[in-house]
Amino acid sequence: MTKKALIVGATGITGSNLAENLLASGDWTVAGLSRSQSKLPGVRTLSCDLVDGQSVKAALAEERPSHVFITAWSRQDTEVENCRVNGAIVRNVLDAVSGRGVEHVALTTGTKHYLGPFESYAKTKPETPFREEQERLPGENFYYVQEDEIFTASARDGFTWSVHRPHTLIGYAVGNAMNMAATLAVYASICRETGRPFMFPGSPEQWEAATDVTDARLLAKHLKWAATTSAAANLAFNVVNGEVFRWKWLWPRLAAYFGLEAGAYPGSPTPLEEQMREAGPIWDGMVAKYALEPNALTRVASFWHSDADLGRQIETFNDMGRSRELGFLEYQDTTRSFTDAFDRLRLDRIIP
Repeated sequence: MTKKALIVGATGITGSNLAENLLASGDWTVAGLSRSQSKLPGVRTLSCDLVDGQSVKAALAEERPSHVFITAWSRQDTEVENCRVNGAIVRNVLDAVSGRGVEHVALTTGTKHYLGPFESYAKTKPETPFREEQERLPGENFYYVQEDEIFTASARDGFTWSVHRPHTLIGYAVGNAMNMAATLAVYASICRETGRPFMFPGSPEQWEAATDVTDARLLAKHLKWAATTSAAANLAFNVVNGEVFRWKWLWPRLAAYFGLEAGAYPGSPTPLEEQMREAGPIWDGMVAKYALEPNALTRVASFWHSDADLGRQIETFNDMGRSRELGFLEYQDTTRSFTDAFDRLRLDRIIP
């Protein structure tokens, strides 16, 4: 029987990769709640204000999804506001489809479950590798609020759930708030254009420490797997590539893709947000020179988020034992995660 997916955030880095994966399998229909129209054939776009319960109910009035995938969030100025707004997004969607036969709800959160929100990000030092059974950190965290909304609705409506915790997401997306692949591609392109050295901008700890990332395509596979595997019901999962690496190993490989020499690591952070503060006109000139899609620098790159990831002063990597034990055995080469995303950004004339 055809399964009916509702993807909340269907044009984001997670939602778009998930939609592509589900449609390719041939036994899913896909409706997407998003601010912009999905460009993927086969996705039926529904628009609303996710924070407005009545707007969500109106958009979903005729929808009877079998599976709901929540991949959207809205960044606010404080974690208190993050909790209020992002908790409401989950609650509004699940209230709108309550009583309509939803079988499973999947929520995508992330490694901030273990590291804390941006206001106190990575200030604690949890044991690595991160494991799903680790206790929640004290204090506000909108991921916890979203989980609790899922648990409450599941008890009310009887659906199963899964929570997916990727690390830094790598994949093709434009206009995404947390896209390191596009951010580093823009940084490398500007370095090549201006002769600026392509230096790792993060902390010594991240340069040296073991870490991992999550390919958005692998996350899509994991979301579908958990939604259709009974043994995965009502569990939280870390989702990473399965390859542990060090940035001092990966950085020269990224440089080589762009025909650059990796600059010597300076020994201390040189944040991208500061390096690129005056780069808007340079990027605009490159857009015109190379006939790129007319995206502003701030739309393509999210320097602040890559700085947060690369500037951490603690080791961060994740255990995948729970997924492996239940049968999810996918693996993704990390260098290819980046270079495949770079290839697609070039193909679509996002970068030169």
